[in-house]
Amino acid sequence: MSPLKRHEKIMEVLISGQEVTVVALSEMLQVTGKTVRDDLAKLESMGLLTRVHGGAILAQNDQYGILTNKGVTDKNSSEKVQIAKRALQYIVPGDIIALDGGSTTLEIAKRLDNQPLTVITNDLFIINELTRKDQIMLVVPGGSRVRNVLVSEDAPRMISELNIHKAFVSATAVDPEFGLSIYTGDLVPFKKALIETAQQVYCVVDHIKFGQFALRTFATCSDVDAIITDNGISEQMAERFRESGITLDYKS
Repeated sequence: MSPLKRHEKIMEVLISGQEVTVVALSEMLQVTGKTVRDDLAKLESMGLLTRVHGGAILAQNDQYGILTNKGVTDKNSSEKVQIAKRALQYIVPGDIIALDGGSTTLEIAKRLDNQPLTVITNDLFIINELTRKDQIMLVVPGGSRVRNVLVSEDAPRMISELNIHKAFVSATAVDPEFGLSIYTGDLVPFKKALIETAQQVYCVVDHIKFGQFALRTFATCSDVDAIITDNGISEQMAERFRESGITLDYKS
């Protein structure tokens, strides 16, 4: 197994359980404890985890938009609500929209009026939220459950055959150089399909994710029409993105 694949597996375990031991990882990955400790040191240097005695814990319990099977986090909830309200301004009755998996896109779903819309999503929490709104047509690509989303090899192909007006995608981190990135590779094909297919694409991320990067880049910042965030972003950081020609929506 390549180092990158091991890093992905380690992050998947941490996302699900918040902590992990060197012994458990060594058994799961079938490598030595030294190899595991080297992997943990590398991931810690990237700010993705914190090493503790005998193992590691996740550096950010928020999962940056990737929810665990334990449910939805309230961390940075006010920022996510702020972003969701901004995102709603881009949606009009009759739209065909895609909501990527994540806590911020879930806030968008919660605030969608029960109006004629088509919503494409693979997020189980969003599906549960929108089934209560009978005027919204849900389109759900099938697949196996991975944390809070459905994943399959066929889903990206299905997405590519749809007409999508607007896609709202989430990310672990955004950076002018490293683009939009996430912890693991299992969600990359679906995100790429949304970006390549939709007529307009908006990345919805809170301000703490700016200037950061994770393991897997799935898009450049120029691949999206705008990044919608909260007003907690510093002017210095916002200017850094604007200088790179990236459109930000964050002012009230």
